[in-house]
Amino acid sequence: MKRTSIGSWAYTIGPYADNPVDFETVCTKLKELGFDGVELGGFPPHPNPDDLPEKSQRDELVGKMKEWGLGFSGLAANLWGEQLINTDDQSKYIAEFTKNAEFCRDIGIQGIRVDCVQPPTILDDVDYDIAFQRVTETWKKCCPIAADNGLYITWECEPGFAFNKPSDVVKILDAIPNDNFGIQYDTCHGQMIAVNGARHYGDKESLPGGQLEFIGMLSGRINHIHLIDSDNSCHLDADGSDETSSHPPFGEGVLNFDEIVPALAKEELPHDWWTIDLCFWPDAWAATAKCKTALDGLVAKYG
Repeated sequence: MKRTSIGSWAYTIGPYADNPVDFETVCTKLKELGFDGVELGGFPPHPNPDDLPEKSQRDELVGKMKEWGLGFSGLAANLWGEQLINTDDQSKYIAEFTKNAEFCRDIGIQGIRVDCVQPPTILDDVDYDIAFQRVTETWKKCCPIAADNGLYITWECEPGFAFNKPSDVVKILDAIPNDNFGIQYDTCHGQMIAVNGARHYGDKESLPGGQLEFIGMLSGRINHIHLIDSDNSCHLDADGSDETSSHPPFGEGVLNFDEIVPALAKEELPHDWWTIDLCFWPDAWAATAKCKTALDGLVAKYG
């Protein structure tokens, strides 16, 4: 059976930025709800490599997780302050990635998440081919660093970042053939990318077969799964513009999980986690129990 987790960032950013839920409260509640683990948003106020620089501090965190009876399903590394596409020197990005990879190793995390950092509009300023080369060459350098620390890299493609067309995703995967590099498939991002063409640079590229066609295109390279609903809309930034996919709780969107999840369940992941993502949802804390019940139902049927 699949183990269940939820991303801790749902309780620290967006609507929770001014009043985040502390990590111990999150973990205690997740255990009460029957989760097997948590996916760590590796930035303050939750545990992160900068706040826990010493091995002894990291060992203490591992001990607390054992007391709570929870595991880590992955790390969302704090790389958003770095430059990836809009510079020809990615050494600082790689150094930050290395620091996070070592943190993962020390606390027993197997997978580290990355994204393209800059929004799709960065392609107004940087030539497509140059941007593509910067992303792929940097991640190819990160792959052996991850491997040395016992990790796989999972790229979360989404409307909020460059290279979010289905063909872009396949092209980047083809350019990075490393066994420990793959796609984090998020069902709400899949809807916005494959069905709605949200924030595609230039012409929209929707797929006639929707998410099932997209999953088929990525089959064999999916190495992490996020499950959550979609209402065919984007979360809005502070200016009221589309930012990235909204993440409504199960049952508050339009997705047919009995169609999507069996296709995802066929993918051979390097682990046994299925993870809920309530990023930017305004009442994620209250919605967590409802989402756990829905995820349990999907695990019972397909996991």
